[in-house]
Amino acid sequence: MQIRQIIRKLWEDKPLTLILLAGIFFRLLAVIFSKGFGMHDDHFLVVEPAQSAVDGYTHWKDFGSDTPYSIFYPGLHYFFFMYLKWRGLTDPQTKMYIMRSVNALWSLITIVYGYRIVNLVGGKKPARQAGMLLSILWFYPMFAVRDLVEMACIPPLVIATYLLIHPEKSQKVKNYIWAGLLCGLAFNMRFQTLVFDGLIGLILLLRKNWKGFFAFSVSSLVMIVAVQGIVDTTIWGKPFTEFSEYISYNIHNAHTYTNGPFYQYFLLLLGVLVPPISLFILFGYFRSWKKYPLLFWPSFGFLLFHSLFPNKQERFILPAIPFVIMLGVIGWNEFSESSAYWQARKKLIRGCWVFFWVLNIIALPVVSTMYSKRSRVEAMTYLSKQTDVHGILIEESDQYSYTQPPMFYLNRWNILIRGMTKEHSTADVVNSYIAIPDTMVHPNYVIFYGAEHESERFEAFRKIFPNVEFKTIIEPGFMDKVLFRLNPVNRNETAYIYKFTEKGAVIPPPKS
Repeated sequence: MQIRQIIRKLWEDKPLTLILLAGIFFRLLAVIFSKGFGMHDDHFLVVEPAQSAVDGYTHWKDFGSDTPYSIFYPGLHYFFFMYLKWRGLTDPQTKMYIMRSVNALWSLITIVYGYRIVNLVGGKKPARQAGMLLSILWFYPMFAVRDLVEMACIPPLVIATYLLIHPEKSQKVKNYIWAGLLCGLAFNMRFQTLVFDGLIGLILLLRKNWKGFFAFSVSSLVMIVAVQGIVDTTIWGKPFTEFSEYISYNIHNAHTYTNGPFYQYFLLLLGVLVPPISLFILFGYFRSWKKYPLLFWPSFGFLLFHSLFPNKQERFILPAIPFVIMLGVIGWNEFSESSAYWQARKKLIRGCWVFFWVLNIIALPVVSTMYSKRSRVEAMTYLSKQTDVHGILIEESDQYSYTQPPMFYLNRWNILIRGMTKEHSTADVVNSYIAIPDTMVHPNYVIFYGAEHESERFEAFRKIFPNVEFKTIIEPGFMDKVLFRLNPVNRNETAYIYKFTEKGAVIPPPKS
């Protein structure tokens, strides 16, 4: 039997198997090739604090005190890294291959239960469409292997929704208990999913489903209290310390980070789901608000909350996207199949889907294999192989802030790091060196980030540090270069690494 016939038979008889195989293939590509980290938070708020605690450089309690973040998700990484250390695995890249594999397997739950939800509600055709979108939408495999709480919290939300909408399972109190526990688990990963929990409870209450409401609410509260109550009380002496600090931090820093208009996330959905298919999906999503409240209102409330809040970052709405896809596909298929206009234009709909999948297939392998933040990671990996590193200077005198190095890949934590920016001129840096006691070691490696004015910066640098030796250049990844060209805010730039010679390593104090 030819491969094409096998695929066609699977698509007709066992579509979920084919959908999962496609999802596994591209997630495997991401596991192998999509090294680095996607954003600041999936590394510096998860991987970095967990490993530093395992290595004894910081206490594991510092997950909560250094960052306004739940201890639960980085805590899972802490125990996982402890296990890898016990097994003798110390290489950072090897550990991240394993971690990406775990994340990829976890993400498959969303595909399985997303397909089941749509098949249950809308039938086989929309289930296959939604399943493929959840499996190989152009950005999903790459995001699926990241250590993002916004991705990690999705599987429990999708399973909980399946239990609540299934006509047979929703008749059993135990499934409301399981749904509550799963939603509580999602909350412990990502606090904003409280919107999902609250609106699910409200819908059950409005339906006068008293047993379901109390079973769901109590079990959800038990899961939340077990982590945010008991654990926080044990560590901090007060329940819900992490949650209250997180709220306080975000209120006081609502305008500190990227802000945007109210409609920003809806435009984002139009873009990432690719027009004109994105128009069909959003139309179907909003059209179905009354018919499928458990699929619509929790996810819409989540989108509305983030739309109203000033701080807007693309990753914030990741938990809602699977629900937009599932309900959008259901709603669009129901509408188009009952519309005389669209029934007379089936070729147009088919052409739109062909256009979508052509673009998606072009982008999918490129994004799935992108090495994100390559120059930052490889700079630390290179220095980790140098046995004489005792201090690093990061020279970015053309910027107002320096690039935070991912110390996880340096595999050492007691290295002195100094930043040299517009706000900290060369003279300031020299004075800071002079102020360092003789018992501390001065930096002996320097990383120049970015090609802008690199020669002028280097010559100015050599006037103070005359003895430096060039070591290597590390280029950013292909997609890093593309993203930087699209928006210079994405500072993933070329790294030039130099080493101080003995005379250049120490700055003598000024003459009196």
